[in-house]
Amino acid sequence: MYRGVVNEAELAALAEALRRAEIIAFDTETTSLTPRDARLCGLSFSVRPGEAWYVPVRSPEPGRHLDEAAVLRVLRPILEDPRRPKCGHNLKYDLLVMRNAGVELRGVAFDSMVASYLIDASRSGHSLDALCLALLKHTNISIGELIGTGKNQRTFDTAPLDRAIEYAAEDADMSLRLRDLMAPQLRAMGLWDLFERVEMPLVEVLAELEWNGITVDPAELDRQAERLNARIEDLRRKIVEASPRTFNPDSPKQLASVLFNKPTDAEPGLGLRPLKRTKTGPSTDAEVLEKLAADPEVTSPVPGLIVEHRQLTKLVGTYLVALKEAIHPSTGRIHASFNQTVAATGRLSSSDPNLQNIPIRTDVGREIRRAFVAAPGCVLIAADYSQIELRLLAHLSRDPALIEAFRNDEDIHTAVAAQIHGVAPERVTREQRNGAKMVNFGIVYGITPFGLARRLGVSNEQASAIIDGYKARFAGITTFLQECVAQAQRFGYVETILKRRRPIADIGAGNPSARALAERMAINSVVQGSAADLIKLAMVDLHARLSEHAGHRRAGGPEIDGVKMLLQIHDELVFEARREVAEEALALVVQRMQQAMSLDVPLKVDAGMSESWFEA
Repeated sequence: MYRGVVNEAELAALAEALRRAEIIAFDTETTSLTPRDARLCGLSFSVRPGEAWYVPVRSPEPGRHLDEAAVLRVLRPILEDPRRPKCGHNLKYDLLVMRNAGVELRGVAFDSMVASYLIDASRSGHSLDALCLALLKHTNISIGELIGTGKNQRTFDTAPLDRAIEYAAEDADMSLRLRDLMAPQLRAMGLWDLFERVEMPLVEVLAELEWNGITVDPAELDRQAERLNARIEDLRRKIVEASPRTFNPDSPKQLASVLFNKPTDAEPGLGLRPLKRTKTGPSTDAEVLEKLAADPEVTSPVPGLIVEHRQLTKLVGTYLVALKEAIHPSTGRIHASFNQTVAATGRLSSSDPNLQNIPIRTDVGREIRRAFVAAPGCVLIAADYSQIELRLLAHLSRDPALIEAFRNDEDIHTAVAAQIHGVAPERVTREQRNGAKMVNFGIVYGITPFGLARRLGVSNEQASAIIDGYKARFAGITTFLQECVAQAQRFGYVETILKRRRPIADIGAGNPSARALAERMAINSVVQGSAADLIKLAMVDLHARLSEHAGHRRAGGPEIDGVKMLLQIHDELVFEARREVAEEALALVVQRMQQAMSLDVPLKVDAGMSESWFEA
């Protein structure tokens, strides 16, 4: 039975029912999917399967119900009480919406979206509608039925009140039913500790990151865009000058004809040999162009110029322009979304905009970080785990040589090269170190002799010898890699340090290439997933120690006041701190990150602080 709560007496009765409940299923309806811009349309609750309430605060018929202030005055004490556990679906959104409405939602105990992700990270989607259909055999009311779709979609406050009550109450009811179904499953799978200790606290951490955002200087983005656009125009001129005819470098079809047509054709070209074909003709993808640019037999500068032109064009369009558009007009900050239930390895991802993909391998890409700056009176602190996957590989494989190298704080690539080639570390050549470095970083991704040969510019035989030498000297790693594959074959999944699971579907596939890919995935998932476990533990710990919004969980509030966690990018955390506490905050961040997990090798964190992310 679904009911609307539209007067003070009904609201008082609801509040009493919520106070008596063991757990409260909670959901919000709003005017926008962007929490910072969303206005509250109503709140829905359920405490027993099959029963739910919807409390509207905005609708086409405001005279039929209470307003937001009257509703929150009664419900705020319950919503802000950490002793009253709440469950829901995608509660990060509800945390942000309620904070925008001036309410600190506390007691967040169970999120069915997060639970679904832990139970089966390979599921194609973890939406409420998808889970209800798959697990409860129930088809939810479609949002399109209420407010339309596409260009004709309206905001929820225009939905007919009676239909809005049915729709919103159903969401709370289904969230409660999913919780009742999934909680025992998490316990049975041995995932409850990971869920309760890491993933659920992380919901609040990510809400904090999204709320804080990071200040971005639009003038710096404009300066970089202007400089790169000038370089792009110069490249276009050089490309056309070096080509047999005028063409549009942005057109793959025209580029293909310029590269691969013969000089004697009606539309003359450079006569280069195509390296790969697609359904529409010779490929001009990045791999092809980079091979042509590196080929000593190709004398034309066009492939190399095109590679740089594409890189710079992408930097301007995908990053400089898009980042400026993403700056929130009222805060001057970018409030990216951090996604907890997307990457199958357990890693976090980001979107709107995707900050994880800001390029840092090139100087011109790293420059973009200059635009990310601290607020007045503050500095940014950037703290990055050093060689974390290699350290985890040493711990997981229990390989004595690799463990000893990390314990002695040696240059790990030189140490590995010395082991492979049987020479003293001081006699390792640059080429030998580069080879060891490539294998170190590639071993958990299933690096092949062909792949290593291509990266190092050596023969397949030389590359094979390097890999064989590595596996012979570090037998513990070889055994570990085999154990990862064996676990996947036996159970159909692999586990991380904190017992996070990832199903490996094709581990028994008859197709050799599909099976090989699954084996690489099994190995990579254990190491990358354990790295995800580590940084999530550090984030949860630091959030409790630094965030004013976490103070209710610890007597006395945060250890250091005036510090905000802003970003999580790969193995790096970025904070903003008032200048007077920055040194103390940096020391605490490094200490807690290095102590987040106890391993057989020391964890190392590189950290710095400055007014910009580039210099921190």
